[in-house]
Amino acid sequence: MESFFQSLNGFFAQSDAGAFSPFLTYVVYFTRFMLPIAAILILMRCAYSMLRERYEPEVWGYLDLPDGSRVPLRHWECTVGKARSSDVVVNELTAEGTQLVLIRDEYGNWTAYDIGHNSEARINGKIITEEGARLEDGDLISIAKSKIRFFNLTEEERGIIAERRTAPGKMIAPGTMFRFVTVFQFLLMYQQLYYCDEKYRAQIALSFIALCIIMWIYFIIMRTIGRKGFEVEALAFFLSSIGMSVCASSTPGNMLKQVLLLLVGIVFFIILGSWLRDLKRVKTMILPAAFAAVGLLAINVVFGSTMFGAKNWLNIAGFSFQPSEFVKIVYIYAGAATMDRLYRGRNLLVFIAFSAVCVGALAIMGDFGTALVFFATFLVISFMRSGNIATVLLAVTGAGLAGFLALSIKPHIAQRFATWGRVWEDVNGAGFQQTRALSAASSGGLFGLGAGHGWLHNIVAADTDLVFGMVSEELGLLIAICAVAAIIILAAYTVHNASQGRSAFYVIAGCAAVSMMMVQLGLNVFGSLDILPFTGVTFPFVSLGGSSLISCWALLAFIKATDTRKSASFIMKDPSKMHDWNEFAERELEESYEEDEEIEDKERDFFDRSSEKKGRRK
Repeated sequence: MESFFQSLNGFFAQSDAGAFSPFLTYVVYFTRFMLPIAAILILMRCAYSMLRERYEPEVWGYLDLPDGSRVPLRHWECTVGKARSSDVVVNELTAEGTQLVLIRDEYGNWTAYDIGHNSEARINGKIITEEGARLEDGDLISIAKSKIRFFNLTEEERGIIAERRTAPGKMIAPGTMFRFVTVFQFLLMYQQLYYCDEKYRAQIALSFIALCIIMWIYFIIMRTIGRKGFEVEALAFFLSSIGMSVCASSTPGNMLKQVLLLLVGIVFFIILGSWLRDLKRVKTMILPAAFAAVGLLAINVVFGSTMFGAKNWLNIAGFSFQPSEFVKIVYIYAGAATMDRLYRGRNLLVFIAFSAVCVGALAIMGDFGTALVFFATFLVISFMRSGNIATVLLAVTGAGLAGFLALSIKPHIAQRFATWGRVWEDVNGAGFQQTRALSAASSGGLFGLGAGHGWLHNIVAADTDLVFGMVSEELGLLIAICAVAAIIILAAYTVHNASQGRSAFYVIAGCAAVSMMMVQLGLNVFGSLDILPFTGVTFPFVSLGGSSLISCWALLAFIKATDTRKSASFIMKDPSKMHDWNEFAERELEESYEEDEEIEDKERDFFDRSSEKKGRRK
C-alpha cells in the first residue's frame, strides 16, 4: 500500500512540474469561482424539487358526513371533531373539539378512540370503550346526533390511487443532482491536491474518489428498489463533501478514516430508516432505548475523559467517541409518539423525567453546548406532544434557573459568557480562537483562498467548533452560506411535510431532528462569530468528528421519514405494493387456521379411536 501511495504521489508531483505549472495555476484559480456556482445549483435544484413540485396526498379511507359530503382520510392517525384543526370537521354543537381519533395500522386495520369528556361516541350503537373499538368497512359512527359512515379502502383501491400519484423527479431528475454534487467533489479534490503536502496527495485523491463511489452506489441501490426522491441525501452528501475538505486541510492523514466513518453513518441511516418502517416495532422498543441511553450517559459520567473542560468522551480499546452524539438519536426516538399515546396518555411526566436525566448528566459532564441543544429539542417535542404553551414556559423557567446554577458551578462556562461580545479585548487570551476565526473568515472573501490554502486549521478546534470560519477562509463566504442554507432547506422541507405525515411519530421525530440540527448550526456559526456565546458544538455534517458525523446521518432518517411522496422514501412503504404484504399476511393467517383445523381433526380422530377401543374392551 505504501508503494502504491508513493507512486501515486510521484505522479502528482510530476504533474506540477515544468510547463504544466502555469496551466494548473490558472485551473485552480478558475475552480475557486466554479465551486460556489456548483453549490448554488445543487441547492436550487434540491430546494425546487423539495418545495415546489406538486404534492399529492395519500388516501387511506373515507368518511361520509351527514351533509352528504365525503371526506378522505389522508393520514394513519386522523382526528374527528367540531374544531377547525380536526382532520374531519363535524358541524355538531354538542360534539367536542376533538371527539374521536382514528388509528390505522400497517395491515389496514382501523381503531377508533373516544377522547371526549362530556359526550360519548358510538360505533353501530355500541359505546366506544377506553381500549378503543375496531372499525370495519361500512360501520356507522355516532357523534352526538351526527351519523358518519366509515369506508375502508380495499387493497385494489389503494393500489389504484397510489399508481395515479406522481413520483418525484419529473421536473428535476434525481440523477442530475448527484452529478452536480460529483462535480463539486472533484473541484474540491483538485484544489486540495494542488495546495496539499506531496505525501498526502494519494490519500486525499483516493478519499474523494471513494466518497463519490459510495454516493453513486447508494443511488444505484435505491433506484434498483424503485426509489426516486434523493434531495435529502444530495444535501447530506454536499455537506459531507465540505467536511471531507475540512479533514483534508486539518488532518490529511485521517482522510481514509473519515471516509470509513462516513460509510458507517450511511449504514446507520439505512438501518434506522428500515427500522422505522414498522411503527408497531418502533413503539415496542421506545422504553428499552431510553434505558440504554440513560445507561450510556451514566457510564460517561463515571468513566468519561475530560477534554476542553467537558467530560464527554469515552475511550474503549483505543477508540474515542462522544456518547452524547448517539444519545441524540435515542432522545428523539423516545420523545416522538403516535397519536394514540398522545390522546390516551397526554401527560409528559415520563418524557420530562427522561429529559431531565439527559440534560442533568450533560450538565455534570460540563458539556453546556450539547445540554442546550437537548433542551431546545425538548421544547419542540414537548410542544408538539402537548400543544400547551404553558408547559413550554414552565420548562424555560426551570432551565433558566438551572443555567444560573451551572454558571456558578462550572467556571469555564461562566468564562465563555464573560467573553461574549468582548473577544477583541483579549485577543491572545479568552478571545484567541474567535478573533482568529473572524480574521480568517474576512480574509477568505467571497470565493476563498483555496481548499487547503488557509491558516486557520492550525488553531485548536478550527475544524470543529470554528469550522464556519475555516470554510469561509478556504472556500469563501458563498460556500459557507450555502452550507448554512442546506440545513435551512432541510428544515423548511420537514415543516412542509409535517401536515402530510402518515403518523404523528414521524412528524414529531422529523421536526425534532431538524430542530436539533438548526440549534447546532446556530450555536456553531454565531458562536464562532461572537454573536452568541461560544458553546463548542459542531456544524452538522461539516465539523470533524466521527460521532457527530454518524449521528447526523442517523438523524437524517427521521427527516427522510416525513417524505410521503410516491416512491420517494425507502422508509415509507409504497401503498401500490403494500397489498403484496397484506396478501402474504392473510395467506399466513389462513395457513395457520388450516393447521389449527388439521390439529383439531387429528385430536378428534384420536379421541374417537380411543373411545372405540374402550367400547370394545367393555
